[in-house]
Amino acid sequence: MKVTAEHGENREVTLTIEVEQDKLEKASEGAAKRISARVNIPGFRKGKAPRRIVENFVGKDAILQEAFEGLAQKAFEDALTEQNMEPVTRPEIDIVTLEDGKDVVFTAKFTQRPDVRLGTYKGLAVPKEEVTVADEDIDRQIEGMRQHQGTLVDAPADAAVKNDDFVTLDFEGFVDGAAFEGGKGEDYPLQIGSGSFIPGFEDQLIGAKVGEERDVNVTFPEEYHAENLKGKDAVFKCRIRNIKSRELPELDDAFAKKASKFETLAELREDVRKNLLAAAERKAETERRTKAIDMATDNAAMEIPPVMVENRITAMIQEMAMRLEQQGMSLEQYLQYAGLDIGKIREDYRETAEKNVRTDLMLEEVAKAEGIKVEGSDLDREVYAMAVSYGATPKQVQKIIKEQGRVSDLAATVLRKKTAQFIVDNITA
Repeated sequence: MKVTAEHGENREVTLTIEVEQDKLEKASEGAAKRISARVNIPGFRKGKAPRRIVENFVGKDAILQEAFEGLAQKAFEDALTEQNMEPVTRPEIDIVTLEDGKDVVFTAKFTQRPDVRLGTYKGLAVPKEEVTVADEDIDRQIEGMRQHQGTLVDAPADAAVKNDDFVTLDFEGFVDGAAFEGGKGEDYPLQIGSGSFIPGFEDQLIGAKVGEERDVNVTFPEEYHAENLKGKDAVFKCRIRNIKSRELPELDDAFAKKASKFETLAELREDVRKNLLAAAERKAETERRTKAIDMATDNAAMEIPPVMVENRITAMIQEMAMRLEQQGMSLEQYLQYAGLDIGKIREDYRETAEKNVRTDLMLEEVAKAEGIKVEGSDLDREVYAMAVSYGATPKQVQKIIKEQGRVSDLAATVLRKKTAQFIVDNITA
């Protein structure tokens, strides 16, 4: 086999591969047998027709094409080994010569993995942040529990709407004096100050009383999901039907008993402090880990082929589409609702995608340098974690991974995780 390489821009490579004609002849024999086993040829059982009969039935070109597919795959893999190349895109295969009695010649165009020159990745100085919990943080958590334990009661007959009240109201919206679709509601529940409505709407209801009618003037945001309302001035004619306020319990031992497993408010506060401290420590450790990986990535030198970034953006959008589908919404519906287009989404993802590609390449190079390998037990732990996350069994997860042909992807993910942990374990400060 003869291989020549032509290098283009952005790490593009075109290999010209020549394979001896005797290998094509052998591959053609195997191709004829496979085709014979798949098609019904009159007078012969499947897989028993001689090659010349198969040629007469399906044509010589069909046999040559079948032979080429298997031959080219093996030749391409051997060529990559010979040239010490690692593609990051699927090859574009073009046949130059494919004839009986002649050497096979074809080209394979692909983008090869960029060279990565590692900088410092061991002994990185990332100080551990000292975390504390302020009394204000505890107060805020306790107040949230207090709000949860509150009960809604009807406001006095002459009460006026105030911030945080719960009201029910009738409303109808008008733009340029005409009512618009979706702008009407009856007996609609709303918490004042929740930000559920257009900015400025809820504030203008403050001070209104039950039965009072009030005009609310607002301007729809430019990014509003309904195209016909973007940036439009509108008037909502509103009528308050009911006002409720939240009655909160006293912050005492009785509240602590009702809201938790503790007997006293002091014990509850101490438990909240411990939980907040633990959460703060986990956050600090995550940030420390992220800083270390970012430092190792920044210390590495590489030139990323644009196609790798584009492919990563596509993968991120596919993941977003899957999450939306789990919530009962298609990607197209989301884009329409949010007033976005796919081009804007791709640009928004570009910076993150490039950073992720750089980080992955750095981790893969560190794994090679340090001889980090993925063991079966590593894969088992990852599958178990995925099963817990998805609410499935490890066997179910394994089945899905195999059916989708993602075993190698799983191994690559686990390798990067192990390598990231290696970097974190070698932090010096």
